[in-house]
Amino acid sequence: MTETNSSGWDDTVLPFQLDNADIRGRIARLDTALGGILAQHNYPPQVEALVAEMALLTALIGQTMKLRWKLQLQVQSNGPVRMIATDYYGPEKDGAPARIRAYASYDADRLTDGAPISQVGEGYFAVMIDQGAGMTPYQGIAPLSPESLSKSAEGYFAQSEQLPTRFELSFGKSTTADAPEHWRAGGVMLQHMPKASPFSAQAEGSGDILQPVDLLADDEKENWHRVNILLDTVDDLELIGPTLEPSDVLLRLFHGEVPRIFDKQHVHFGCTCSEERVRQSLSIYSAKDIETMTTDEGRVTADCQFCSAHYDLDPLTVGFEAVKDA
Repeated sequence: MTETNSSGWDDTVLPFQLDNADIRGRIARLDTALGGILAQHNYPPQVEALVAEMALLTALIGQTMKLRWKLQLQVQSNGPVRMIATDYYGPEKDGAPARIRAYASYDADRLTDGAPISQVGEGYFAVMIDQGAGMTPYQGIAPLSPESLSKSAEGYFAQSEQLPTRFELSFGKSTTADAPEHWRAGGVMLQHMPKASPFSAQAEGSGDILQPVDLLADDEKENWHRVNILLDTVDDLELIGPTLEPSDVLLRLFHGEVPRIFDKQHVHFGCTCSEERVRQSLSIYSAKDIETMTTDEGRVTADCQFCSAHYDLDPLTVGFEAVKDA
């Protein structure tokens, strides 16, 4: 993948609506934000690609999160890549950027030279939404697709939300004349506007993976097919940029559908870990549990899986004193 230079559209998500087709969507580009995620770990290339795909899906889906809401996507698998977890934090205030982070757990000795998705076995794709204190978190799951993580996400929306959804993604290492090789990603998400679906009962009770078109009435299928055929014409450079602005990409693809473009959302890499949060998480353990976590040097240590931050704490500050006094 080759590009010429970065632009003001990097690390943004641009929402839009196609009024002639009753379809909404988002177009996203990740550069520095994705680099920040991957720089925290020394992943093998197959794992990097999967994390990049999940981060891009998270940015596209997360754009709808309201202020201070949290979205988490998670893949659980019996394959070499056991888990991928991503977090998207809605802006703290209007006009502020959203934050995104991600990490993966894998068995290095089980990885193969096959395609990245072949490193993911059977399992599930989960979506969790935390609306804040006093609100019940939402969680939905769907089976993993053997085709791609984006197909798993499409299956989730079809099965759990009854919303026909399509993703078209591009991601990989990019090179420029004046910058070192780095990861870059871009993609489009299409979604039929939500309506009461006659397939709701089938989606709740069936173990089959519903397809987006299965959720549409006959008079809606033509619009969905037409817009998807238009999206099929997009190429990688249009998705990842930066020479063509996302708004121009939308006009090129969907000019006949009357695209209505809204304000873009900036996305930054950001981790929420802190020494205080570590202490809070350790506070649920008993003093005896804390004792088992204490090193030979008499310290309690913890590492953040998302950003690899290392915390070295005095056991007295996390409940060890009670054991000493017992």
